[in-house]
Parts: sequence; C-alpha cells; structure tokens
Amino acid sequence: MPRLVNYAARLRIGGVGTVVVLGSINMDLVVRVRELPRPGETVLGDRLQTIQGGKGGNQAVAAARLGGSVRMSAALIVVDASGENVIAVAPGANSRVGTDDLARLRAGLGAGDVVVMQLEIPLDMVLAAIDVAHSAGARVLLNAAPSGVLAGRAMPHVDVLIVNEGEAAELGGDSLRRAVGALVVTLGAAGSVVYERDRATRIEPHRVEAVDATAAGDAVVGAAAFALARGASVVDAVRLGNAAGAAAVTKMGARPSLPTPADLKRLFGIELDEFVKVRT
Repeated sequence: MPRLVNYAARLRIGGVGTVVVLGSINMDLVVRVRELPRPGETVLGDRLQTIQGGKGGNQAVAAARLGGSVRMSAALIVVDASGENVIAVAPGANSRVGTDDLARLRAGLGAGDVVVMQLEIPLDMVLAAIDVAHSAGARVLLNAAPSGVLAGRAMPHVDVLIVNEGEAAELGGDSLRRAVGALVVTLGAAGSVVYERDRATRIEPHRVEAVDATAAGDAVVGAAAFALARGASVVDAVRLGNAAGAAAVTKMGARPSLPTPADLKRLFGIELDEFVKVRT
C-alpha cells in the first residue's frame, strides 16, 4: 500500500486528526479533444499528457495540498473543449489490495482520524477497512465511485457518504439518507446537498470557467476530509470541498489541478480558518 506522508502526520501536532486514504493510484493518459467521441467514432486530439491520478491518490493529494496530515495506503481520460471527460480504468495493482494493507491501515489509527475510501479497490477490502476504522474510533468517509459494486449492500459504520446524482440513484436514492451518518450528493456546477439528521442543506456553487473536470470530485472529497480531520462540521467541510472542486476545474490535468490554500484565497477569497477548527 503506497504511502503519502507529510511531517505533520508523523508528529500528530496539536490534536489534528490524520486523513488516512485507502484507495487507488493510477497513471492517467489524457488527450484533449474538441468533442467526446461517440461509439465507433474516431476523433483527433492534441498532445498526450501522462499525469499521476487515481481517486485514492488524488484525494490524498487534495487533502495534503491544503496542509492536511495524510498517509496513504492506468486510466485513459479523454477531455473535450468544455472540460467534460470520459474515463476508462485498468485496475492493475489496485485490484491486489489485501489483508497486509489492512494491517498497515490499522497501525496508528485512532479517534480524530478520518479514513477515506473509494470503490476502485476490491469491495471486500473496503468493507473490512470500514470495520477497522470504526473499531479504532476513526470516522469513515466513503466516496462510492464507481457505485455499481456497492448497489444493494448495507453500509454500516459509514459516517459520511459522498456520491454524485447518478451514484445516489444507483445506490437507493432517498433510502441512502437513513443508511449512513451523513449523505452528500454532489451536483457538479450546481453545487451539493448535505443530508444529515433529517435536514437537507444546499451548498451553493462557485462560478468558474471549466477547463477540465477530471479531478473535481476528488478535490471535493479530499478537502472535505481535510476539514473533518480538523473538527469542521459536515456542512462546513462540504462548503470547503465545493470550493476546492470549483478551483480544480480551472486547470488541466487531475493531480496538477488540485488547489492549494493560495489558490482558494486567490479565486474565492477563502481562508482555511473559516472552515476548520483545530481540536486542542
């Protein structure tokens, strides 16, 4: 299980929780085209870019770029002129995550930590990791993408579930609200909705010019995890996530687009202290 650790994670400074990511790491091959190809169609694109990616890797970097304490346990992407994309994933080593990785996840895990997972690794490992995190007193943030493998399954001990509209429908729609601690449905350029304790909170979007939406969802997840590990409420965490997702679409490429605190301040006038509360 590859790790991405900064010094704050090693020192565990000031009661700040660590964001622990168990998930996929890919190498993205990105081609920019005028329009996405239809089935059976061949289109010409411009230069090929090779960029580090994968939902797990992107979400870890998204949290780390904001200053989070993070540790971490080939995709082909085609992007059109409006920033829309299609993605095909070859799982490779991601499909071999196993019990040794769960042991590394368990080591040092405790209350205040936030464990982030997606569904690009074996489902049985995801479900086992959820139990590991819950037993350690950590919070579980699950980004249920791709959602098909989880359809019809129970989601015990998931504190925050983040999905887009299509994934929410595939996983049960309104019934999801009762299945997890908090449900976050991302709406792309329309913002997000947080469902928590029978209350729905609409998070308004930030208006930007989209260049590439490849890592927007990962930016939302990583920034939300960063804020949760610093004591923010789910609603405030998603507000920060929305801003990070909007910032991410303004640049080309998954990993390079993930914003820093300076990016959020420059684009939206956001200071991280508005969203996070360090526990002492």
